[in-house]
Amino acid sequence: MIECQEVISRLYTFLDGELTEERRIKIRHHLDECSPCLEAFEFESELRQMVANRLRDRVPDSLRIRISNLIDSERGSAR
Repeated sequence: MIECQEVISRLYTFLDGELTEERRIKIRHHLDECSPCLEAFEFESELRQMVANRLRDRVPDSLRIRISNLIDSERGSAR
């Protein structure tokens, strides 16, 4: 049986699909049986979806240029 601490610590890799099938099944079974872990999973899942949706917003060209210039400036001062 898998414990809550392990499930919580592996939520990110679970959501990313980076676990073995056996580990995914164990975690999924635990989530089906443990409402606190399921709540944590749902929160992380919704948070990731919100972030992904926000990342689709277009960044203004002026901000892109400013960031690019700052990066170039940092690279130049690091040499």
